[in-house]
Amino acid sequence: MAVGASVAVRLGTHPDWLFFCSFVGMFMFYCAHWQTYVSGVLRFGKVDVTEIQVALVIIFILSAFGGASMWDYTIPILEIRLKIFPVLGVVGGAIFSCSNYFHVIFHGGVGKNGSTIAGTSVLSPGLPIGLTLVLAVMIYKKSATNVFEKHPCLYTLMFGCVFAKVAQKLVIAHMTKSELYLQDTIFIGPGLLFLDQYFNNFVDEYVVLWVAMVHVLSPKSHPSE
Repeated sequence: MAVGASVAVRLGTHPDWLFFCSFVGMFMFYCAHWQTYVSGVLRFGKVDVTEIQVALVIIFILSAFGGASMWDYTIPILEIRLKIFPVLGVVGGAIFSCSNYFHVIFHGGVGKNGSTIAGTSVLSPGLPIGLTLVLAVMIYKKSATNVFEKHPCLYTLMFGCVFAKVAQKLVIAHMTKSELYLQDTIFIGPGLLFLDQYFNNFVDEYVVLWVAMVHVLSPKSHPSE
C-alpha cells in the first residue's frame, strides 16, 4: 500500500522520502504488535489503520481523476509541490502513533518488574526490526549502483518479506507468551546485499537483490514455527 501510494503521487522524484514512506508503515505495524507483546492488549488509536486506509483511497482517487502529474503542481507563494502534503501527513502520523506506542512500551509492561508478557525485556522486540531497518538504510545509502532508486518496488518487496517474517514471529511470541529470538535465516537475503557492498560489488547488485528475493520467499526461510 505504501509503495502504491508513493507511485500515485510520483514520490520517486524524491528517493529519500520514497524510502521513508515505504518503510515507516512497516515500522509502525511492528510497533503496534510490540506494544501488544509488552502490555498484553492490542490498542487502537483515534487515528489508526482504518483512517490510514481511507486516506490512501482518497489519494488513489485523486490520482485517478487528476493524473499522477497533478502532485507535481507547485503551489504559488509557498513554492512547494502538492506531493509534500501526503508526505507531511505520513510524518505527522508516524510521530503521533510512535509516541503512543513507545509510551506503552516503556510504561505498560505487565510481566514481572514491568517486563513483557513473556517476562523478557520490553526492548528485546526492537532487535529484529532494528536490524531489518539498519540493513535497509545502510544498503540504500551505500549502494554504488543506486539499487533502491532504480528498483524501489523489488527492494521494498524483498525487505517487506523480511519484515513480514519478523512481525509474524512477534505475533506468535505474543500469542504463546514465549521469548522472541533474533536468530533467523530470513536475514541471509539482506546480508548478501551487505556483503556484496563490502566486497565492492563483486556481483551486480541487481542480481544479488533477485537472489535475496528468491531466498526470502523460499520455504527454507519460513519453517513451521
